[in-house]
Amino acid sequence: MARSCIVSCLLAGVLVPASAQQGIYTCVDAKGRRLTADRPIIDCIDREQKELTSTGTVKRSVGPSLTAQERVVEEEKARKAQEELARIADEKRRDRALLIRYPNRTVHDQERVAALQQVDEVIKAAAKRLGELAEQRKPVELEMEFFKKDATNYPARLKRQIDENDHSVSVQKHFIADQEGEKQRINVRFDEELVKLKQLWAGSTAAAVAASGPPKKQP
Repeated sequence: MARSCIVSCLLAGVLVPASAQQGIYTCVDAKGRRLTADRPIIDCIDREQKELTSTGTVKRSVGPSLTAQERVVEEEKARKAQEELARIADEKRRDRALLIRYPNRTVHDQERVAALQQVDEVIKAAAKRLGELAEQRKPVELEMEFFKKDATNYPARLKRQIDENDHSVSVQKHFIADQEGEKQRINVRFDEELVKLKQLWAGSTAAAVAASGPPKKQP
């Protein structure tokens, strides 16, 4: 069925009239016969054919024509090849951007320090807030000392203040923990970048040396 479909397609569109064809088609069919015609040869649809010029030189190779399933496979291969080329091009763009941003180790180290310092400033502010909350809690706890013997007599106002203080302390502690995690993520990112950058710096140096040519001999 696939062969008859291909043949029909060739007859309908691929095989144009002889008057519109230029050159000669030749092939060896499945029986070992060398065939020649002024148009693509149906008996060689499953194998390569050569189109010759009027002088007998090979102008191009044609086929073999693909079945529908074979065409799907080839299209998938082509799609994956295009995706790989796009991935490689994107990686090269990222590498160039990385080299522009970090031309050497010193610049990269300085930016790591700056990024960590920003997080440390945020942690410092949260720690300061914890200290303020601790100070705010002291008078409340001191007032609650009067009700130690019977906790059921705690005034609602004091209990609410203690609960609010506990909640605020919990929020700040969680925030500080998140920022410590952010410092770890920053270090991981810079460590991974450094591995890549060492390769790029080495390649850039080698390219510069190659471009400068061999050292000149002293007269």
